[in-house]
Amino acid sequence: MPDSPEKPKRTVRIRGAAARDIERINDIYNQAVITTTATFDTEPKSLDDQRGWFAHHDANHPVLVAEEEARVCGWASLSQYSDRAAYARTVEVSIYVAEEARGRGVGSSLMNAIADAARQLGHHTILARITADNPVSVRLHQHAGFEMVGTMREVGFKLGKLLDVHIMQLVI
Repeated sequence: MPDSPEKPKRTVRIRGAAARDIERINDIYNQAVITTTATFDTEPKSLDDQRGWFAHHDANHPVLVAEEEARVCGWASLSQYSDRAAYARTVEVSIYVAEEARGRGVGSSLMNAIADAARQLGHHTILARITADNPVSVRLHQHAGFEMVGTMREVGFKLGKLLDVHIMQLVI
């Protein structure tokens, strides 16, 4: 069977997200909600939901976007892991890439930028929760230096199947 053609790589620009990006962030996220197990949300988010999520992020918990040809094609965020004070230097990473932009290095560019931001902000640990049936995301995190630290068995049910979740960690 012949290999599928690779999608052409384009120049990806990473920048801090702004309020004007919320609609596109929401579109990308909802695409994942509906078609993948990358998130355990099962219903699309409204723009108001996404605005609330965005407002909950601050200078210490940034949201970044990737642009190709001036169009947002992916996003990454650092979120508070827990509201307990001892976890203040631990964050959770999220990365989502629009379906049409996958396979062109957008995820890697976002991962590098968000990990750099975490370092600059003085965070110590980045955690990721990744469904076991998402080997692309596992590899993305491994290439960035994340290590597998555990698996929660059958903790989610989506798209007709029980799902395990890997916990990956990067100590920075």
